[in-house]
Amino acid sequence: MAGHFNLSIIPDRVGVPESRVSGFEKFEAPDPAEWTARGYAIVNVDSRGVYDSEGDIRWLGSAEGRDGYDAVEEIAKMPWCNGSVGLVGNSWLGMAQWFIAAEQPPHLKCIAPLEAASDMYRELLCRGGIPQWPFWGFLAETMCGRNRQEDVKGMLDEYPLMNEYWEDKRAQIGRINVPAYILASYSTLLHTMGSFRGYEELGNKRKWLRVHPTQEWFDLYQTSTNDELQMFFDRYMKGIQNGWEETPRVRVSLLQFNQPIVNYPFDTWPVPTTRYETLYLAKDGTLSKKAPLRADMLSYQSDVRSLQIDSDSEELRFEYTFPRKTCFLGCSRTLLRMSCPEYDDMDVFVQLRKADRDGHILQNINIPFQALEKGAEEIESVNPLKYLGPTGALRASHRAIDPKLSTPFWSEHDYTSREPVERGDIVTMDIGIWQTGIVFDAGERLVLKVSGHNMTLAEFTALREQLTAANVGRHVLHVGGTNQSRLMIPLVEIDHDSG
Repeated sequence: MAGHFNLSIIPDRVGVPESRVSGFEKFEAPDPAEWTARGYAIVNVDSRGVYDSEGDIRWLGSAEGRDGYDAVEEIAKMPWCNGSVGLVGNSWLGMAQWFIAAEQPPHLKCIAPLEAASDMYRELLCRGGIPQWPFWGFLAETMCGRNRQEDVKGMLDEYPLMNEYWEDKRAQIGRINVPAYILASYSTLLHTMGSFRGYEELGNKRKWLRVHPTQEWFDLYQTSTNDELQMFFDRYMKGIQNGWEETPRVRVSLLQFNQPIVNYPFDTWPVPTTRYETLYLAKDGTLSKKAPLRADMLSYQSDVRSLQIDSDSEELRFEYTFPRKTCFLGCSRTLLRMSCPEYDDMDVFVQLRKADRDGHILQNINIPFQALEKGAEEIESVNPLKYLGPTGALRASHRAIDPKLSTPFWSEHDYTSREPVERGDIVTMDIGIWQTGIVFDAGERLVLKVSGHNMTLAEFTALREQLTAANVGRHVLHVGGTNQSRLMIPLVEIDHDSG
């Protein structure tokens, strides 16, 4: 999307040395020098309005899908093309694939969205009904073109509720009818939900999901990644019978936090053997299988400005110690009983963390240490390099559930209207937490954090401290008693001696 970007915008180039790429690659795209040697032409198509492309820059949606349809069909006419076109790329280059493939261009044979959000409003700009603008403001400022650019921030300011404009920016994945190689990770703050949703909603059975343990740009330039992608493309663009269909449909990496990665194949996602465990929040800061009878209250100051370096104050913390080795895999869900005596709304953020046996909260380094040539203490605290844990967010006035988009393992909310909270009234907030896969050894702890500010690391150091809190005063969390605050976590039985 933006050819003037390169991996140097991230400290240590996310472990990809300059010698690994040719310099001909576009940002988040495959390297033409490598792929022409593999027998493929790489076409880097500028979106409408970008650089010297005519028209105005648009932010995804069905319009980008129709432009992509035209591009696919024009490429298929080129004398050097065999009539088979595939799509591949990270982030925007992946998000665009959902919209293009939904238009069903005849010469599109397969897609490879390598970590790609699929709903701009619900997953990116306004997750949980809470505007999250800094990263997208940075992106808007770096878009280059000769004409105008769609002002999505202005649209969010003018139209904060769900409408036809925002619905058009949710990809109709069920319309996609070509084979798909889908990449996902837990570490991205942008694409995790969209990648998993893409796999779940694809209507055809020719789909594969690989959940890798690192960062998307690092993974893109691994030889093993490209060898596998070539096998996928050879099968569906060249018709080579190479046994690709024998590849497990779902392959999941489980994080042990700076310990060896564990990998498991599954037949589908979500894993059908998933068992949900309910843990109740207690006044003493524990998570317990036994519901506390006594009603109590805890509170935090809601308008603390997040430093985004994993060291903020005013965060409630609840812990559960695993008695045996446990595999935690999938989406979690919190039902929190909340009130605010000073305002008619609340932005509530939750995060799950892993702690060691002594209660020290851990960070997972996304890039292998040998690729960074650094120790953990020397690595910059930015999201591409460190994974803290999965998060959830919800504005109380959007606590109503959308039954059409909700699933047994994920509660989606209704953003078409606001339902303010009377000051001091207690409401239940059903907050979904994005997918993760973590192995806990016996004695290690699961930590739930609840606060009024975003608890994530910034994508870049320049974006730190830009996530301002919209809250006022103190939030009160009600635990124990009737209709208790609780956390549901997804557990999967696996053979810990294999993988």
